[in-house]
Amino acid sequence: MRLICPVCGERDRREFYYMGDAVALQRPEPDAGAAEWDDYVHLRENPAGVTRDLWQHEAGCAAWIVVRRNTVTHEVLESVLATDLKGASA
Repeated sequence: MRLICPVCGERDRREFYYMGDAVALQRPEPDAGAAEWDDYVHLRENPAGVTRDLWQHEAGCAAWIVVRRNTVTHEVLESVLATDLKGASA
């Protein structure tokens, strides 16, 4: 799969570090039970279709980008610098 870095252009996926879903997870309260913390740490959605993911161009410019892509076809639909989305409803 090839990702498009808004700074460096199209690059191989291996240059990037995958952080996960770009939608923030709801962190449990510090005194939450073990089951709630276990869910938070280990359980993630695994959707087939279009997702928004957070990636870092680790082997390049180090920019953090939000990538909208199709997990079935590996088509990259959009890549935006995360800093451009900060404060905006993306």
